[in-house]
Amino acid sequence: MHIPETAISDLDWSTVPSPCYVVDTRLLERNAQILGRVRREAGVHVLAALKAFSLWKAFPVLAPYLDGACASGPWEAQLAREEFGKEVHTYAPAFSDQDMAETLRFTDHLVFNSPAQLARHLPAVRACGRPITCGIRINPEYAEVEVDLYNPCALGSRLGSRREVLGKTLPEGVDGLHFHVMCQQGCDVLARVLERVEARFGDLLPHLKWINFGGGHHITVEGYDVDGLIALLRAFRARHPHLEVYLEPGEALAINTGVLVTTVLDVVSNGVEVGILDCSATAHMPDVLEMPYRPTIHGATDAGTTPYTYRLGGPTCLAGDVLGDWSFPAPLVPGQRLVIADMAHYTMVKTSFFNGVRHPSIALWDGKTLDVVRTFGYQDYRDRLA
Repeated sequence: MHIPETAISDLDWSTVPSPCYVVDTRLLERNAQILGRVRREAGVHVLAALKAFSLWKAFPVLAPYLDGACASGPWEAQLAREEFGKEVHTYAPAFSDQDMAETLRFTDHLVFNSPAQLARHLPAVRACGRPITCGIRINPEYAEVEVDLYNPCALGSRLGSRREVLGKTLPEGVDGLHFHVMCQQGCDVLARVLERVEARFGDLLPHLKWINFGGGHHITVEGYDVDGLIALLRAFRARHPHLEVYLEPGEALAINTGVLVTTVLDVVSNGVEVGILDCSATAHMPDVLEMPYRPTIHGATDAGTTPYTYRLGGPTCLAGDVLGDWSFPAPLVPGQRLVIADMAHYTMVKTSFFNGVRHPSIALWDGKTLDVVRTFGYQDYRDRLA
């Protein structure tokens, strides 16, 4: 299947409710096929990380190419079991007794953040009546993530156990190790991470059944060395033939597959020209503020490249609810549609009803039919808190 990056632009934006996330299922399947190739040719297991993309109406597009899904707690585990229908892996920095009891109903693998969490919950795992394997998340004390907000190995990180915490031998009940220290990176980074993992934890690997390389692999981005990744994974498996190897991409599932359609509500002047939209950075695309991250807008260019430059912001009361500055070929006018690119991953999963702002609808587009799979109304806002 060859679908160009701009495939979703064959949709008539005027037919889309505003605001609305639109995911192109052709592009989603293209990503899934790439992940499926890695799974097949490298002989590894690939899981969908629901923390990045949990639009379950689209799971039938992903499921044929993947082994299952990974969850961050009982609700994601239940969604994975009921809607994805394959293997379910679950990790959380800590489980309450209630969350553990619920998670045990749905998961096949459990990853604990510390030996103490493992010891606390292992009796419940063994008594649950389901065959569940357990692992420990490790901190290899090496990452190349520049932003501390996303760096699991930053000083004082709560994520994963260092080797000095684990000691010389594995705790009772451990079948696998898990690490997640990458963010939007290539297989060259993974190679350096693996060097550190094998140096610090290599003596434990012969006693394990599986190892999970986590997420952060930018496998489906143009220019990623897929052949290099496959070779790297094959080489690791040759060194450790008894280990089952897992990857759990999140962003790679849905990157470059969806947009957020929005409408210009007003244009005001306050030293600069400001376009107010019916979507919000803080409520609908928080990574724009957290990372920070500058999205691409169809038909717009960098600020100052044309006479028509605008600062774009949302309709909330937050002064900093601003996407950034862009230039357009003509003046913006109220009622005009704008299309914000690459809004499928880490958007819908992070949205809020802050200020009671209208939540974007969610739609799937297959090149022929626009299927609006979810709309939100006042009762969704009301019932959010009581």
